[in-house]
Amino acid sequence: MDDDKKVRHRKREVPIWERSLLTITEAADYTGIGTHKLRALADKPNSNLILWVGGRKMFKRKRLDEYLENAVSI
Repeated sequence: MDDDKKVRHRKREVPIWERSLLTITEAADYTGIGTHKLRALADKPNSNLILWVGGRKMFKRKRLDEYLENAVSI
């Protein structure tokens, strides 16, 4: 196969602490909070922690950090 016909796909790995959006699983890994509790936080009315990307709930990492910084308990 010619070099110009080869397509190289590189998966770009961005460290979790630099991502703007996190899946529920990534948010659980990042915070140490269980996925069930994170889903409950995400399902609260008027939650500003979540951004819908298509049909996926994604946590806004900076808002999640701020929420946890100010929380006494969850």
